Amino acid sequence: MPDRSVLGPWVKRFLLGHLLGERNLARNTQASYRDALCLLLPFAAARLKTSADQLLIEDLSADLVRAFLANLEEVRGCTVRTRNQRLGALHALARYIGERSPEHVEWSGHIRAIPFKRTEHIPLTYLEKEEIQALLDAPDRRTQQGRRDHALLLFLYNSGARASEAAQVTIGDLELDSGGGGSVKLRGKGSKMRVCPLWATTMTELLRLTQARAGGARLFLNRYGDPITRFGIHTLVERHVRLAATKVRSLVAKRVSPHTIRHTTATHLLRAGVDINTIRAWLGHVSVDTTTIYADTDLATKTRALAACDPSSGIQTKRSRWRDDPGLMEFLRGL
Repeated sequence: MPDRSVLGPWVKRFLLGHLLGERNLARNTQASYRDALCLLLPFAAARLKTSADQLLIEDLSADLVRAFLANLEEVRGCTVRTRNQRLGALHALARYIGERSPEHVEWSGHIRAIPFKRTEHIPLTYLEKEEIQALLDAPDRRTQQGRRDHALLLFLYNSGARASEAAQVTIGDLELDSGGGGSVKLRGKGSKMRVCPLWATTMTELLRLTQARAGGARLFLNRYGDPITRFGIHTLVERHVRLAATKVRSLVAKRVSPHTIRHTTATHLLRAGVDINTIRAWLGHVSVDTTTIYADTDLATKTRALAACDPSSGIQTKRSRWRDDPGLMEFLRGL
């Protein structure tokens, strides 16, 4: 019978069985948990003067974990946010072991009692209308690559897709409707599927990329004709932001990534009066709590809400019922 106190087999089952098979976490989250353990195990082995494969569960004492977290900040120069991400992975491992090994429940409690550090709240970065327009206009559409770049940027803004989601879209995921617009199927975190509506202009640009290619092929390709990666999308966005910043100077002070465009989509939907639950479905958030951060960030929405309840205005605005909006109902039925 294998020794249940040896850490190695637990780590293997946690990473390969639990995270992948049971929880079906996003690949980036799986990689983050793996990286945390790749840092912790050599650190613990060096401290205890043993090899990583000989470590026991209780060798990872709360004091050793605290020393590891301090090392992340003081020696490796990690931020508090990164420190908390690594601790989150260790909490998850301790919970996994404690739930399956009663003799280690007390150890699990000690590890999970290590608190996260408070971090400064950093407001989300998003682009104003003129900034996103400058970004969309940056690619040179006289060239094939420029047309591809413009279509990809427009797709990111229209759909609010993550870079990893955009990289995974196939030609078969597009569906054209009778009005010239359409929709796209996106594979989100945990392989959850959602459908996003697309403007007619977006569909027109995307269909130009699909000519003479099979439905199972990836929609967005790099300049070598291979499927673009999320890293390639990041590079593409950064390159065109530099070009757009020469015309709209406010972009110089902003750090813009594909996720910034996602934030922009959510913020602009919110400003347009779209219900927060609809935005949640649009972005593929599991909880509406994740989506409400955009309402906390957008000053224009707060200002409009304040003006609506200004007692000096004497104006009572009649709010239409969301069920009476045919466009919204059609979108919701398509989810």
